[in-house]
Amino acid sequence: MAKALSVAVIGLGSMGYGIAQSCLRAGHQTFGYDVAEAPMVRFRAEGGAEGELSVVAGTIDALVVVVLNAAQTEDVLFGVDGVARLMRRGTAVMACATVPPEFARRMEAQCAELGLHYLDAPISGGSIKAAAGQLSVMAAGTAEAFAGLSQVLEATAETIFSLGDAAGPGSAMKAVNQLLAGVHIATMAEALTFGMTQGISPSDFVEVISKCAGSSWMLENRAPHIVEGEYAPHSQVNIWPKDLGIVLDIAKSSDFNAPITAVALQQFLTAAAMGLGHEDDAAVAKVYARDAGLTLPGEDT
Repeated sequence: MAKALSVAVIGLGSMGYGIAQSCLRAGHQTFGYDVAEAPMVRFRAEGGAEGELSVVAGTIDALVVVVLNAAQTEDVLFGVDGVARLMRRGTAVMACATVPPEFARRMEAQCAELGLHYLDAPISGGSIKAAAGQLSVMAAGTAEAFAGLSQVLEATAETIFSLGDAAGPGSAMKAVNQLLAGVHIATMAEALTFGMTQGISPSDFVEVISKCAGSSWMLENRAPHIVEGEYAPHSQVNIWPKDLGIVLDIAKSSDFNAPITAVALQQFLTAAAMGLGHEDDAAVAKVYARDAGLTLPGEDT
């Protein structure tokens, strides 16, 4: 039986918290850190290890960074209070944010200078699968990075895709996934509200289309939120201007035209401008409902 690890998870949002829980459940000593105090307190109450990051950084076997974007990832690792310089040589770093492939390659190089093994490891599956240890991980990195994180991956992921022996391909694949995911959410919202204009209730839409060729994982996962009028964020609207923006930046750098992605991005930007940024991303349906004069379930007439 493999020896339990000492793991630090930075970023206790909906995905990071589930990752931390999964590591703890697997028997690893797990530290959880966030800019907000509440999730750290909650995690420690559930059995998370206690200790200041600056103190424990030199003792951990693995670091999992589950923050929002490239800027936060770089700040965590190499900012003023960056943890990378505090860690032992040979420590493995699993970086999970959606970032451009070139950024992932740069982080890998900077970590290598300090003797750290960087795994370009974007994740997919949502908060429920994160909590269950059933994520999909699109990973790329050296054999040493994979080896150093093998137990963390086993604890947190149901499917691990090994996409290369250097950083970059993991983030590239995540960009492809996010293109589809963002477009699917926006298209689901468009189709559901279009159906309403034709007298099709949201509940009937979900019942029928989820069993037909027009369905998608995002439709089956997000459309019920609209039916229930429940927009507590599992994945926020605000995520999509960032992620689809990354997709379009990568596309531009490759002289690739992605018009459908651009239109989906505009719908999420509109939703954010309507004050819906911190609601579940299914709330993009409210953009269509507003424009068509429709009343969604749970809204006042």
